[in-house]
Amino acid sequence: MFLENKISRRTFLKLSAGAAAFTMLPSYAIGGNEMFAEKNFVIKNVRYFKPSGEVDTGNIFIDGDKISKISTGEVDSKNFSKVIDGKNKFAVPGFVNAHTHASMTLLRSYSDDKALMDWLNKDIWPIEAKMKKSDIKVGAELAAVEMIKSGTTAFADMYGPNMEEVAKVVETSGLRGILCRGIIGISDGDEKLATNVELYKNWHGKADGRVTVMFGPHAIYTCPPDFLKKIYSAAEKLGAEIHIHMNETQDEIKDCVKNYGKRPFEVVADTGLFELGTLAAHCVWLSEEEIEIIKSKKIRVAHNPGSNMKLASGIAPVPKLLQENICVALGTDGTSSNNNLDMLEEIRLAALLHKVDKLDPLVIPATEALKMGTEYGAKAVGLQNVGKIEEGYKADIVLFDMSGVEWQPSYNSVSLLVYSANSSSVDTVIVDGKILMENRELKTLDEEKIIAEFKNSANKLTGKS
Repeated sequence: MFLENKISRRTFLKLSAGAAAFTMLPSYAIGGNEMFAEKNFVIKNVRYFKPSGEVDTGNIFIDGDKISKISTGEVDSKNFSKVIDGKNKFAVPGFVNAHTHASMTLLRSYSDDKALMDWLNKDIWPIEAKMKKSDIKVGAELAAVEMIKSGTTAFADMYGPNMEEVAKVVETSGLRGILCRGIIGISDGDEKLATNVELYKNWHGKADGRVTVMFGPHAIYTCPPDFLKKIYSAAEKLGAEIHIHMNETQDEIKDCVKNYGKRPFEVVADTGLFELGTLAAHCVWLSEEEIEIIKSKKIRVAHNPGSNMKLASGIAPVPKLLQENICVALGTDGTSSNNNLDMLEEIRLAALLHKVDKLDPLVIPATEALKMGTEYGAKAVGLQNVGKIEEGYKADIVLFDMSGVEWQPSYNSVSLLVYSANSSSVDTVIVDGKILMENRELKTLDEEKIIAEFKNSANKLTGKS
């Protein structure tokens, strides 16, 4: 990467003036969010996933940050600053990771195969308390590399202090970030709430609109009802939405009933929090009454099949929620409970898990699973005009290379993507009309440098190699 992003764009242009190779420079991020981006370009003759669920072949025209036109026929290359040949490629909307903890990459493989509360209380929370600003930054950078390389273009992130470091990574990487400060209200809750307020004021709508800030009460077992009312008041004044863990385990629900006489969704509903627009992660154990609350309050659900399976939390009633026209998206959760950020894997798990749970091969078809990871994900995290390959929508597009053996024979592109391919087939990633990766080459992040810094940070933090 050119000079590690440490020089301004103006200085870089001066240094490069007159250089014959200048016009060939890629879309590297120089000096924050200033990127060399094609003003208008086209992906020609490419298979693409239509909002209807069908697959078609055509030319996708991109002007600025939007898809301006989709058509068939010949393309005059002279009319465009860049032409991408779509032969043997499959274009899908960028994956939306609707629930994760990006900087938890620092704790991947640190603690595994334990019950959720033992895992959190004994291993994860104590080491997270030691994390410094530099740790959050490099953890988020590694997560950004992993997400771009596996086709994710937007992610909803909840973590601890220093979330502004994650926002900076969103800005420089070119991704979309829906960020919140994970607030635990048992101790120093007011201080943590204040940091979420500052995050909103300083970053909401920044990075060309690619940063969205929500409020992040962790869960009912870490945020008592009176404290949730404080969060409601602060978020309501700013017009912010909510991202919260709900009904992940049976023990969580038993404790809630014991402490408050009601189930979690009923308790939180009484605080007013759900009036603000809510993204609820997990939602594994739900009563009929709670499903009615989700439906009536238009709560969006982030289903995390990989994490729920690994932690033996249970199987969320996703088919039932979809039948009720509830928006169900997909998330990886953190890399200490998944243990990766591969959204294509979550799409496959969502399609397979519920088939075996319901003994019904028709329950979540490949097309529906793909929409959960794209279109429904964008809706779940509150993004407008994102999640579809459609004229007028944001140009958040992933091109898969279909030349590999796992793509042969090509009877059904969606089936091949969901059931056969893997994320190593991701060839090109475009966000907001800017190319973040092309031909597997990252354009905005220096992977080698990030890995070196990450290893140093992780070793210092955990004492493990």
